[in-house]
Amino acid sequence: MERSLSMELVRVTEAAALNSARWMGRGLKNEADDAATSAMRTVFDTIPMQGVVVIGEGEMDEAPMLYIGEELGTGSGPAVDVAVDPLEGTNIVASGGWNALAVLAVADRGNLLHAPDMYMEKIAVGPEAVGQVDIDAPIIDNLRAVAKAKNKDIEDVVATVLHRERHARIIQEIRDAGARIKLINDGDVAGAINTAFDDTGVDILFGSGGAPEGVISAVGLKCLGGEIQGRLVPSNEGEIERCRKMGLDIDKLFRMEDLVKGDDAIFAATGVTDGELLKGVQFKGAYGSTHSLVMRAKSGTVRFVEGRHSLQKKPHYVMEY
Repeated sequence: MERSLSMELVRVTEAAALNSARWMGRGLKNEADDAATSAMRTVFDTIPMQGVVVIGEGEMDEAPMLYIGEELGTGSGPAVDVAVDPLEGTNIVASGGWNALAVLAVADRGNLLHAPDMYMEKIAVGPEAVGQVDIDAPIIDNLRAVAKAKNKDIEDVVATVLHRERHARIIQEIRDAGARIKLINDGDVAGAINTAFDDTGVDILFGSGGAPEGVISAVGLKCLGGEIQGRLVPSNEGEIERCRKMGLDIDKLFRMEDLVKGDDAIFAATGVTDGELLKGVQFKGAYGSTHSLVMRAKSGTVRFVEGRHSLQKKPHYVMEY
């Protein structure tokens, strides 16, 4: 892929963040998601690439845009797989919480796992602990491994977990081990990526979340030298059958190379609401400010991008609410 594509893709997540941030705290998660999706789709039309959505808003009959199989871009440039989550954390935006993101990932055509929309059990760590954790190992063993890898006591390790009833056992085991916990209500892409940045204070992610988000997280962690492992968790016979039709083994442990193949991939995210890693959108009269992260696996480059956007000059997608 061309290196210039990285900065082009930031424009996509910036647009989605600007549009959806208008809905913060208004209790209308679907409207916020629609705003992000519409803006993201509009800007994708200007990107020089031959993109195909492999992870998106749903199947063609479920979503009017950014549906699986939809073609994106100008039709020139590299042929790529595209994974999008226009608003990771719809409930977060609706309630005015932390860590909502507009996020996407791209890789060379055929290199992203076509993950079905179901749960995936996950464990994620930053670069220091790569190769030291095992999703099938006891919680305490993984906590000890991360503590050793990061040269800290287990009492100083911070695990992040989605605050769900299904995670009660994991949460209790972390507490019994003496480690600390950061419970998050939504947004496990941010939770996974945060493990690779010291400033976030997060060392490891446990628990189950969306499988599509697991693939997007894998691209981000590949860029950062981190690691995620996952296993699909179908909840009914319909989901099991869907895995069979897609040729996916529900017992398979998906490692980094299974989730995102090759040595070239790009991850981009823009904060919608404030988080540990990225600031949320702020509106300042005629301007809106954004804070984004864009990374490329092939070069290992990680950029934080601050943007200032004239709201009057972007009427085609901003302020439609």
